[in-house]
Amino acid sequence: MVIGRRAHRVALADAPAHIFGYTLANDVTALEVLQRDPSFPQWTRAKGMPGFCPLGPVIETAFDPAGATLRTLVGGRERQNYALADMFFSPAELVHRISQDLVLEPGDVILCGTSLGALPMKPGTEVQVVVDGIGTLANTDG
Repeated sequence: MVIGRRAHRVALADAPAHIFGYTLANDVTALEVLQRDPSFPQWTRAKGMPGFCPLGPVIETAFDPAGATLRTLVGGRERQNYALADMFFSPAELVHRISQDLVLEPGDVILCGTSLGALPMKPGTEVQVVVDGIGTLANTDG
């Protein structure tokens, strides 16, 4: 979700007013970097390589995630099929909870996560993240 208004210590009932809209993301992780040194997992580097975390194709402001499904295809094969209603926390609750500790600014993006299933991929593999009502985000792993 994309934040539209500054949010700090927002009440749960007020949280939806701080959500500008929704987009798609491919939260790529370089597992080989993450697990290189088991005593010091490198989440920042493992998620911060060039081309990681593409967003798009649009920010949909009239989207209701309650009835939507997220699908991920890797190399044309469906690897994830996840009802957004199954999220542990609703978008409003995420904004509420995160804003208790952090200040969310307009343009900030909160990635909500999905179920397991994408698994490692080979360089050159196309990944498609699809949510009806938002569109398809396609990118190729470098």
